[in-house]
Amino acid sequence: MSIPTIKTLGELKKSGYQPKSVKDEIRKNLIGKLQKHESTFNGIIGYEETVIPDVERALLSRHNILFLGLRGQAKTRMARQMIELLDEYIPVIEGTEINDDPLNPISIHAKDLIAQYGDDTPIHWVHRSERYGEKLATPDVSVADLIGDIDPIKAANLRLSFADERVIHYGIIPRSNRGIFVINEIPDLQARIQVALFNILEEGDVQIRGFKLRMPLDILFVFTANPEDYTNRGSIVTPLKDRIESQILTHYPKTIDTALTITEQEADILKEQQAKVQMSDLVKRLIEQISFEARSSELVDKKSGVSARLSISAFENAVSSAERRALINKENHTQVWLSDLIGLIPSITGKIELVYEGEQEGPYQVAMNLLDKAIRSQFIQYFPNPETLKKKRNQQAAEENPYRSISTWFDKGNSLNLMFHTKDEDKIQQLYKVDGLHALVKKYFKQANEKDAALLMEFVLHGLAAFSMISKKILESRIEFKDLMGSMLGNTTSFSDEELEDNDDFN
Repeated sequence: MSIPTIKTLGELKKSGYQPKSVKDEIRKNLIGKLQKHESTFNGIIGYEETVIPDVERALLSRHNILFLGLRGQAKTRMARQMIELLDEYIPVIEGTEINDDPLNPISIHAKDLIAQYGDDTPIHWVHRSERYGEKLATPDVSVADLIGDIDPIKAANLRLSFADERVIHYGIIPRSNRGIFVINEIPDLQARIQVALFNILEEGDVQIRGFKLRMPLDILFVFTANPEDYTNRGSIVTPLKDRIESQILTHYPKTIDTALTITEQEADILKEQQAKVQMSDLVKRLIEQISFEARSSELVDKKSGVSARLSISAFENAVSSAERRALINKENHTQVWLSDLIGLIPSITGKIELVYEGEQEGPYQVAMNLLDKAIRSQFIQYFPNPETLKKKRNQQAAEENPYRSISTWFDKGNSLNLMFHTKDEDKIQQLYKVDGLHALVKKYFKQANEKDAALLMEFVLHGLAAFSMISKKILESRIEFKDLMGSMLGNTTSFSDEELEDNDDFN
């Protein structure tokens, strides 16, 4: 739709234009989308049967909305997408600060213009992208920021007394008139500031420094809050909460597949990286599993939550880890190996908040433990559960153990060192040294090509280490796999002091 050509109030009246409130406008456009089976919130994944229907019901009811959920649950993104439910253009009186409706002005400035020019009053058309206001609630936000205050400079320039309504400088809320206004993290707003919102939500009154103005502002309010903020940093005062008609609970992705779709949509991977680095579905699922493990971990603060940004950052770092290795080795193409996942640690430690026990463990070790748990959880989706085999003590069970030849090879004193910067072809050759490793992969994945099979072979080693069937140690430049008993009893004097300091177990 192009910008309408109507330029004056008289032309607008002749056109038959009928103003609508912003909530009626959203309701009308939402009804049109629902009838046409069009998506209401594009790119919002995992909320199709839960949050989105609740939001649609609230908008059809013309309600103000409170999104209640932990960080990284797309609360603000959904609020921002609501502008797509607005009409593309609306007319306002040109020069007004609060988007006055030409047929129903509320500011003294707009009323004065109409009194002066009548039907020749100039009209300006505002695009829906300009009808959105947003404010992050912080303790220093004032009533003047949100509602407005007397502007002494304006009074001096216009030679007006402070008793004149024209000296008022409007805050961000009046300036969002006939649009959508979002306050993020509403509990962080001081209680006395929240009180200032009461009449705006319910009565349409605005009080600024002694001026009691009847300004029926036309705004859809959307608030966001973390449920734990009610006790941690502040709270939503009860009368304000009572005036917000719909409270909608958000949530994290409920399945790995949903989380994976979100991550692939949001991860910022360059085309040159996509051309150079391939990432298998196995590695993608391992990355998503880390977030799921973190959300259930006793070492991670559940009140803070684990944002989807953890998986997105980890996904990007996994690609960059493989890319860096390929650049060092002058390889044109590579794939993300499990050894590359050591590069995910900064993405994990920066995205989780630990409880006391986790702080004692240390963020690095907690991140390593989460990666280890992710490997355990995903391993049994691809191969037989080693725990089940451990419980079977009879000879037949031992003979049926598909990992027997692998563990036997390590039991004989053999070890495998996978360097972090090894070329792909060298890594594949090293993996073939382990007896029974390739045969095991081919038994369960007959169609796997060489690189996929090699990745699965590496996965088996990490999986068996996670289930304590072999030993794995992360050193400064390599991952070392050995037999479990030999690792505990063997001589470690061959390692440098620096390696011993950096020696960490996944388990």
